[in-house]
Amino acid sequence: MSTLTFDLPDSVKKNIEELAAREGFSVGQFLASAASEKLAVMVTMDYLRREASAGRREDFERYLDSVPTAPPVAGDEL
Repeated sequence: MSTLTFDLPDSVKKNIEELAAREGFSVGQFLASAASEKLAVMVTMDYLRREASAGRREDFERYLDSVPTAPPVAGDEL
């Protein structure tokens, strides 16, 4: 584990303390969880951007063209 020191506005700190207490977490657990969630989102977005840039429109169109024309399954109608 590492220690990280940073400044927060008082109002943000107060809200974090209240939310953490209400959910039964320590402030440290709350912040570690929040940072982990944000990191996961950013890593996922990077992955999706890389995958999207590797995709080719022609492949996508060919895939769509292979889907048979059929009425929607019951319950899937718009």
